[in-house]
Amino acid sequence: MTQLKAYEGMYQGEKAIWLQAGKYEAALVPNVGGNLIAFRDNESGFRFLREPAESEMDEFRGNPGVYGIPVLFPPNRYEDGKFPWKGTTYQFPVNEEATGNHLHGFLHTIPWEVEEFGSTQQESYVVAKVSVDEAHEVYRYLPFKFTVRLKYTLGEHGLAQHVFLRNDGGNEMPCLLAFHTAVNAPFAAESKASDYRMKFTIGERWELNEWMLPTGKHMPLSAEEEAMKKEGVYPFFTSLDNHYTAVPQNGRNRMELTDSKLGLTLVYDVGTSYKQWMIWNNGGQEGFFCPEPQINLVNAPHVGLPADEIGLFSLAPGEIWEESARLYVKQAAK
Repeated sequence: MTQLKAYEGMYQGEKAIWLQAGKYEAALVPNVGGNLIAFRDNESGFRFLREPAESEMDEFRGNPGVYGIPVLFPPNRYEDGKFPWKGTTYQFPVNEEATGNHLHGFLHTIPWEVEEFGSTQQESYVVAKVSVDEAHEVYRYLPFKFTVRLKYTLGEHGLAQHVFLRNDGGNEMPCLLAFHTAVNAPFAAESKASDYRMKFTIGERWELNEWMLPTGKHMPLSAEEEAMKKEGVYPFFTSLDNHYTAVPQNGRNRMELTDSKLGLTLVYDVGTSYKQWMIWNNGGQEGFFCPEPQINLVNAPHVGLPADEIGLFSLAPGEIWEESARLYVKQAAK
């Protein structure tokens, strides 16, 4: 019988909720952005997510966006830190000096509240949330009342994520969100990065200007980018900081990372509400890359294209948006 367990413990000096389900193990650190910092297969020694070493914990606390599964809200870059919305322009802090933009929003660095953790006959789980109102530090930048709730479950079919966002206030609010998921390549100790191929359900590549903001135009895909849509490509073939439209294939929106040596594929199935993909690989350095599912186009409130095309979602008072995703392993296609 599969051992299922959820308990409070520590992750290298940080309070953590640990989940166990048979060979799988996961950990969430609530006080650093509700980050799901670890997803492991302990039988095989696989570590699917980039985790900070003990000596890197201060770096993780200062820049949690490149470890585990950080929550970006609102995600990516906003020109001059300005966020126009329904006739009002909100000013976010400019935290990317090189571009003069605001980057990655406010939820990935703040503490989250653990609502519940436990196990059922099929899985172990943890639920964490952020509730923003006038007293919350985020309200000064985004003056809306809302709740974001994350549930992670661990079972024989891997790691599942459910995200829930509700507008608790009286005004229509932006619903823009992404996950800066950091995936190890290789995830198996006996493999090399060169054994790996990544595949995405991408469509077209957005042209970005010198400040890394979309121009509203598309660029031709390179041969390697075309391969990303089909047979897959080595994740570090060049430096990637690219933005693409998401085009589901066979009803699903996903990234697949195949270890050709072991004949295994890690599937990151993210759901079709994510209209965009950002792919970032740390300058092309082997070790990890970030397949980032995004609701919205970068800088979306500044881009004069149809809202549905660029994922410029909104929530009326009392409305809810939710989506599910899953990380799991399957045999590689022959």
